[in-house]
Amino acid sequence: MQKRWLTRSVLIISIVSLLNDASSELLYPVLPIYLAGIGFGAMWIGLIEGIAEAAAGLSKGWFGKWSDMRGERLPFIRLGYLLSAIAKPLIVVFPNIFWALFMRSSDRLGKGIRTGARDAMLAHQSTPENRGKVYGFHRAMDTTGAIIGPALALWWLITHRGENIAYVFYLAFIPGCLSIVALLFLRDHPSTGSKIKMIPKLKNAFSYWKDAPTLYRKVVSGFLLFALFNSSDLFLLLAIRIIHEGTTTCILGWNFTANEIVILYYILYNLVYALLAFPAGYLSDKLNPKTMFMWGIFCYTITYAGFGILLYEGSSPGLIPLILMAVYGLYGALNDGISKAWLSVLIPKEERGAALGFYAGANSIALLFASLTAGLIWSLGSPWIVFTISACLTFVVIFYLATFTQKPAKENQH
Repeated sequence: MQKRWLTRSVLIISIVSLLNDASSELLYPVLPIYLAGIGFGAMWIGLIEGIAEAAAGLSKGWFGKWSDMRGERLPFIRLGYLLSAIAKPLIVVFPNIFWALFMRSSDRLGKGIRTGARDAMLAHQSTPENRGKVYGFHRAMDTTGAIIGPALALWWLITHRGENIAYVFYLAFIPGCLSIVALLFLRDHPSTGSKIKMIPKLKNAFSYWKDAPTLYRKVVSGFLLFALFNSSDLFLLLAIRIIHEGTTTCILGWNFTANEIVILYYILYNLVYALLAFPAGYLSDKLNPKTMFMWGIFCYTITYAGFGILLYEGSSPGLIPLILMAVYGLYGALNDGISKAWLSVLIPKEERGAALGFYAGANSIALLFASLTAGLIWSLGSPWIVFTISACLTFVVIFYLATFTQKPAKENQH
C-alpha cells in the first residue's frame, strides 16, 4: 500500500510555513520602500540582502549536519522559527543601515537553523513516489502565506496613507507568533541517525560535499551556477517601481500609487506560485524533477529578458509587466520545491539534513555574490543590464543540466 503523503507532520509544518511566510512577505515588498525612505539605494539593498542570505548560508549546512548527528529535527525547527518571528518587527526600532542589516541577518539566521531539519523531516514523511507532492504542497502553503502577507501590507498602506510605514513591521509580529503556537503541535520522529550529542565543528557546515554522491554534486553544481546570477527578488520589485514611477493606476475604482502597485505585482507572483506549486510537484512525480526544473529556468529567462527590454526602452506600464510577473510565478512553482525533491532522491535518508542544508547554505552564499553584483551594476551601470545579463546566462545553466546530469533511476532513489 502506498504511503499516505499528507501526514499530520506535513500539514503542521506547512501551516507553520504559511504563517511564517505571511509575516516575512508582509515586509518583503515594503522593505525596499522603507530602506529608500531612510536614504539607502540599490547598492545598500544588495548588500543587506546578500549578507543576510550569507548568514543563513553559513548556518544551514552546519545546523543540518547537527540535526543529523542528534537524530532530532524539532528543536532546530522551533528555534529557527522563533528567532525569525522576533527579529522581523525589530528592523524598524532604529532607522539605520547597520541595525537593519543585523535584524535582517538574524531573521535569515533563523531560516538557516530550521531549513535543513525541516526539509529532512518533510523528506522522512514522504516516499520517492510522492515526494514531489509533499514538497509541492509545502511550497503551495508557504506561498499562500506569501499572498496573505503582501495583501495585509497593501491594506495597511491604502487605509493608513501618510502614517509611519514602521507599523507594517509591527503587524508582521502577529502571524509570526501564531507560527510558534502551531509548532507546539508538531512532534519529532525516530531517526536512523547516530544520536551523537556533540556539536559539529564549523568546518562541517560544508563538509558534506566531499562525501556526497557524484550525481548529487553534478546537480548541485548546476543549481549553484544558476544562483550566482539569480539576485534577490527585491531588484525585480525595484524594477517594477521604476516602470510605474510617477503614475497612479486605477483598478476597480481604487487609485494605487507606485509603491502600492509594487505590492499588487508581488501578490500576483505569489498567487500564481501558490496555485501551481502543488500541480508542479505532482507532475514532477509523474515525469521527473529535472524536466520540470529546467522549464522553470526557461520561465526565469523569459521574465528577466522581458524586464530588461522594458527598462531599456523606458516602456510605460501595461499588460506586459503583469504577464511577465505571472510567468515568474510559474518559475517559482517549478523551482524551489522541485529542486529539493530532485536532490532528496539522490541521497540516503540519514544524510538529508546535511545534504539539503549544504545545498541551501551554498545557494545562499551564491546569492550574496549575485545580490552584491546586481547592486553594483545597478548603481554604476543601469538596471536593464542586470536583467539582461541574468537572462543570457540562464542558457548556460540549461545547457549544463541537459548535458551533465542524468535522470535519477528508480533503483537509485532513497
